[in-house]
Amino acid sequence: MAFPDNILTDDEKIVRQFRPHWRMLAIPVLWLIAAIVAIVLVYQMLPPDDSTVDLVITGLIVVALIPLCVNPVLKWWFTSYVLTSERLITRTGMIARSGIELPLQNINNVLFNQSVIERVLKSGDLLIESAGESGQSEFTNIPNPEEFQSLLYRTREEQSRKTAAEESAIAADITRDPTEQLERAAKLRDDGVLSEEEFQDMKRKILNGD
Repeated sequence: MAFPDNILTDDEKIVRQFRPHWRMLAIPVLWLIAAIVAIVLVYQMLPPDDSTVDLVITGLIVVALIPLCVNPVLKWWFTSYVLTSERLITRTGMIARSGIELPLQNINNVLFNQSVIERVLKSGDLLIESAGESGQSEFTNIPNPEEFQSLLYRTREEQSRKTAAEESAIAADITRDPTEQLERAAKLRDDGVLSEEEFQDMKRKILNGD
C-alpha cells in the first residue's frame, strides 16, 4: 500500500517503506490449506445424497476462515512502516486507521530483538526510545531489523547534519531582515526540522541580534 506523498513536507523524502515480515502470513496460509483439505474430506467421506450437509459444513469452514485467515492477511496488507528523511511512521487499519509518528531528532536509542527462528527468517522487533510523551515505541515483525536499525541511525545523522547546516545558515546571515529569519525558522519548525523549543531559542537569538 503506497504511502500518500501529500502528507509529506516539502523537503521530506521516503527513505524506505515496507510491510511486516512475510512470516506473519504463514499461519493464515496453513489454516487455508487445512480448510481446503477439510472440504475435500467432507465431500469424499459423506454420502453423495447428503449435499445439504456438505454445503452446511463447507459454509461453516468458510466462515471460520474469516478470523483465522482473512483478517490476519488484511491486517498485514494494511500495516505499513515508513522511514522518511524526517520521521519514522507506522500506519495500521483498513477503514479506521491508527499510527505512530516519531520525529528522527527525538529518537534517542534503537534496540532490536530476535529469537533464533526470527534470526533464521531475518525478522524481529525494534524498541525505539524517544524524547517526549511517546517514551518507548515497539515496532514488531520488522524485516531485517539489524539492517533497518543501521539505516535509521544513518538517516537520523543526515537529518541532524541538515538541521545544523540550516541553523548555521540562519545564524550566519546577519544581513537578512529579522522578519525573514523568523519566517525561515518558523518553516523549519513546521516541517519538523526544528522542535518548538529549538524554534523559541532561535527566535530569541534573532530578536536579540545574537
